[in-house]
This record gives sequence, C-alpha cells and structure tokens, in this order.
Amino acid sequence: MPYKQSALSIYIHVPFCSVRCSYCAFNTYTDLEHLIPAYVDALCRELKWLASRAADRRIHTVYFGGGTPSRLSPAQFEQVLRQLHDSYSIDDDAEISLEANPDDLSENYFRRLKCIGFNRVSIGMQSANAAILRIFERQHDLGAVENALRHARRAGFDNINLDVIFGSPAETLADWKKTVDTTLRFAPEHVSMYGLELKGGTRLRHQVDAGELPRPDDDDFADMYEHASERLAAAGYEQYEISSWGQPGHQCRHNLQYWRNLEYIGVGAGAHGFADGYRYSTITAPERYIAALSGDLPQGSSAKLTPAVAKAERVDEAQELYETIMMGLRMTREGINRAGFKQRFGRDFVEMFPEATERMKAAALLRVTFERVCLSQSGRLLSNTVIREFVDRIKI
Repeated sequence: MPYKQSALSIYIHVPFCSVRCSYCAFNTYTDLEHLIPAYVDALCRELKWLASRAADRRIHTVYFGGGTPSRLSPAQFEQVLRQLHDSYSIDDDAEISLEANPDDLSENYFRRLKCIGFNRVSIGMQSANAAILRIFERQHDLGAVENALRHARRAGFDNINLDVIFGSPAETLADWKKTVDTTLRFAPEHVSMYGLELKGGTRLRHQVDAGELPRPDDDDFADMYEHASERLAAAGYEQYEISSWGQPGHQCRHNLQYWRNLEYIGVGAGAHGFADGYRYSTITAPERYIAALSGDLPQGSSAKLTPAVAKAERVDEAQELYETIMMGLRMTREGINRAGFKQRFGRDFVEMFPEATERMKAAALLRVTFERVCLSQSGRLLSNTVIREFVDRIKI
C-alpha cells in the first residue's frame, strides 16, 4: 500500500513498574504507585488538550505500554478510554492493546478489560528458562505465563502477543530452542522476538562489562535467530518485520504505524511521538509530568505540542527520508513500497540509490520488484548493514 496518513495511532506510556528489570533503562518507577490516580487524570487532560487541536482526526490504534501498564485498574483504563472516545473519532474496529507482565493477571481483570474495549494483549514472557529470568530479575516463572494466557483466553481474548528475548548472557542454543518450543506450545497469535540489547546504564550491561556475566556471542545470536525463524515459519507464522511474526491476519497494526513512518501521538511521562512534523519526547518523571498538566493549560490553536513535551525536533525532508528507509526496510514482506515512496519524496527509491541497490542485490541481500524493495531471507540477518548502505548516503 502507498504511504499515506489516513488515521492516527496513540501510544500511552505508563512508566510505573512492578519490578526494576536488569535490562531496562531508568525511566520506569517502582515506588511511586501512589501517584497513579493523579497520573491518570493528567493523561486525560493531555489527551483532551491535544484533541482540541486535532479533533477531526481518526484514531485506529491505541497502545498502552511502558513499565507495567497493568498496574492500572480497569476503572482507570476506562477513564482514559472514555476520554479518548469523547475527544477523538475512534474506529469501530480499532486495535486497542495492553502490555502486561504475567504476574497477578487474573481472569476477572482480563474480563473487565475486554468489556471496556481492549482486544489485544502483549505478555512479557521473555524466556522459558528460569535461570535467564533470574538474570533479568524477573519475578514471574513459566507457570505465571501459562496462567496469564489461560485467563486471557477464558476472558475472550483471541489476539495475544508473546514477547521473547534471545541472545542473553550465558544462554545456549539449547536454552533458546526450549523457549521457542514453549512459545509455540502456547500458540499465541503473534510473537515479538527481540535480540538482547545491552543498553548503557542498565545493571545487566554493568555485569557484562565487569565480567560477571559472559558477553553474548554474535554467531550464537545468528544461530538463534535462524532457528526461531525456521520454527515459526513451519508453524504457520508469517514474518512481516525483522522482529515480528503473526498468524495470518494478526499483524500488529499499531507497530505498522511506526514502521511506515506515519504519525502517532505519544502521551504520558517518558513517551515519544511523531506529529505535526515534529518528533518529540515528554517529561520523564511522573511528578513533573503531572505538574506540567495541572492548572490552566495554554489556549489557542497555535501551540501544537503538549505542555508536557521536554524535547522536540522539526523533521525535515532529509530526516524523514532517513527514518522512512531505516524503518521501511525492517518490514520483511512490505518493505519500501516504490509508488508510495515516490508519492512521498518525488523520486523512485531505486533511482535515488542506484549503486547501493545494485550492490545489495548482487550480494543477495535485497529483493527488488516493480512494486517494492525489501530484504532477502539472508538480508534479514544483516539488516543493519543493508540499511546503512542507504541511510549513510543521506545528508542530515
């Protein structure tokens, strides 16, 4: 399909977390749950303020993510969703998703979420290996994942994602095969499979740098990715993005908004967004976020960015081109739609990058048709290399 902005997505960041994970950055808060009622009120104020500047915009996906959004009660989710419906035009078939940890997710909790409009849930399984979960400092075990899935099914959810991570310190291929087998046994409609990133400032990165844990091996990393790709394909899952597999008809519509480099509104402390030509991030600390949205908010239509925005950058054409290529090539089936690309930038992708395209084709890392440009099967393992061949030629 051509790239076009037909509807918006909304990402709602809930930074309160049930546990501080060793691989997470520091923007989740485990000791501020007393702020949640005021935080929910601030979310509603922010959504209402933004809608006053774009009241005619359709919303087709809503995604609650962050730390542990399931720390909110169903009544608090209902308050936010009611504000969304009051402020925007929400599609009847809108995808409304919730990220959740497996801990303490009851059937009644899921039933109440279903009743207020949620139709997709993403559960952070991470691994089937207890030792790896301990490295991640996760509180749940495999039994908790199984219980959460059973409760969600009984509540009527038929669109469930499992998040899993590969390439962890000390993880063997046998460990990973167990995680893949377990994931398939649970039969989710969607699987998000991420290679571990050792982010600076995290406890896990410190342990690896200090030699307390072994540094993940690149060859093992590739073997794990290839094994999972083959197993998921054999089980009927379609890979449509570097890290994403879905049963037919179960692509994550919200994430497709990101990968197509289309606009989305980010609200909440520590959120990111792309709207009205700006990429922006909001105030990270919940207390400061709440304060920014208290009192009298700016009036008039000239102010496009929420009062909670901490940083904003105007996206020029070069930056938009860079981001469109970087994200578009991650989509393994859709790739970069040539007609949509030309409509957006005025030139055909292959004509814009003839030498790089030919070089990647000759290396069997890229597939080029009249309709699209996308990674080959072997190119998926070297996606960063392929993407750099193009984005390094853009002057930003």
